[in-house]
Amino acid sequence: MNDRLKGKTILVAGGGGIGGGLARRFAAEGANVVLGDVAPEGAEAIAADIVAAGGSAIATRLDGADEASTAAAVALACEKFGGLDGIHANFANFIEQDDSVGALELPLADFDETMRVNLRGYFLCTRAALPALLERGGGSIVYTSSPAACKGEPVRLAYAVAKAGVEALMRHVASRYGAMGIRSNCIAPGTTIHERLETELDDATKQWLLDLSIIKSRLGRPEDIAAMAALLMADEGSYITGQVIGVDGGVVMRS
Repeated sequence: MNDRLKGKTILVAGGGGIGGGLARRFAAEGANVVLGDVAPEGAEAIAADIVAAGGSAIATRLDGADEASTAAAVALACEKFGGLDGIHANFANFIEQDDSVGALELPLADFDETMRVNLRGYFLCTRAALPALLERGGGSIVYTSSPAACKGEPVRLAYAVAKAGVEALMRHVASRYGAMGIRSNCIAPGTTIHERLETELDDATKQWLLDLSIIKSRLGRPEDIAAMAALLMADEGSYITGQVIGVDGGVVMRS
């Protein structure tokens, strides 16, 4: 592993699943990592693993949909490490579990809660991080999006609307603050298997997911998303902004 992120401080907002892979990759490439999650115990365990491996990481409780909580996480990064160079907003809720529910059936409370976390939360992270990034002379903001934002699925309406909004937010940040040194991009993962999903999904479901993608040898892993995110955080990615980058095994091509 190289050290292209050495000296940079990166806040990972949302430590579950993909977030753990992000934190580990950023730290392995030399970054100081602040890992925030609404359930801090998991973030603390990941941070401890990073430190034990010789990396630099701290964990904190972060409710991405709470303005004070996002501001506190940014302040912690600046206090502990002297500034902020990047943020990856990665948290989400998945309240929509019933595929029979569409626009006519979706409870308004479920729609509102999805917007509160999955869209408003990303906006709050952006607004909290931007001043610190600008003070540093620039930086990188990465958002976890989804193929759902563009596929036009008959399910997961609120989730898709929120992710489409995140992509609009990303483009606004790229266009408005690009001249000030801010880069902004989305990564749209396909199905990404982490430890919890590995045990929850049966073999038939895994095979169905494989059939959706062009790459048939395996499903996506957090490490796949983290590899792209590390490039977007690094100086090597300094000419990449305003993009939605699919890391999905070709799922969107098949849709």
